[in-house]
Amino acid sequence: MPLSTARRTGLVDQVIDQLRAAITAGEWPIGGRIPNETVLVETLGVGRNTVREAVRALAHAGILEVRQGDGTYVRATSEVSGALRRLCGAELRDVLQVRRGLEVEGARLAAAHRTPADVDELRALLGRRDACLASGDTDAFARADAEFHLAVVRSAHNPMLAELYRGLMEAITASVATTHEQPVEIVDHGVLFDHIAAGDVDRAARTAGELIDRILAGLPEARA
Repeated sequence: MPLSTARRTGLVDQVIDQLRAAITAGEWPIGGRIPNETVLVETLGVGRNTVREAVRALAHAGILEVRQGDGTYVRATSEVSGALRRLCGAELRDVLQVRRGLEVEGARLAAAHRTPADVDELRALLGRRDACLASGDTDAFARADAEFHLAVVRSAHNPMLAELYRGLMEAITASVATTHEQPVEIVDHGVLFDHIAAGDVDRAARTAGELIDRILAGLPEARA
């Protein structure tokens, strides 16, 4: 590889890392438009071609979406998230089915491996979730509910499971907001918390499954 090409490739990787870090930190939120090319060139102190290659790479990974004539938007927070979003598509039923698989196993493992610190965090997040529910703020509730479920999965202490779930957070949060007004009797999340805190593996898994099953049962039948 020519030296000039090696240097350019290394610089592109650095810019990719900087852009990814800004997205992960929430500097540019999901659905938001990132600064235009001119601003990025000035901010990062690199050439236009370097910025274009970095943006192209992140778009290929599913993190950014380039809309011709409009700008570049944040689509996901990580490569895993981008890949899973493409896998699940936009169908709510697909997202819920994937959630069920991850959350049931997450609850099962959480009941077996949770620590006192995990239980304290879950209790706090459950309280925040319930407060948001009472406030009637759908967006805040969706975020709080998704954070509670992520904490359950983290309590399983399986890094790969947690990373997979974290990669779906945008779709999960959207699924919570979409089904929030659905007229179904949702299982009390406090019951799930109690089973995890008590170390009841079977009941924790069963309750996590019931949370999703009741929502799925209320969805319109999928077309053949």
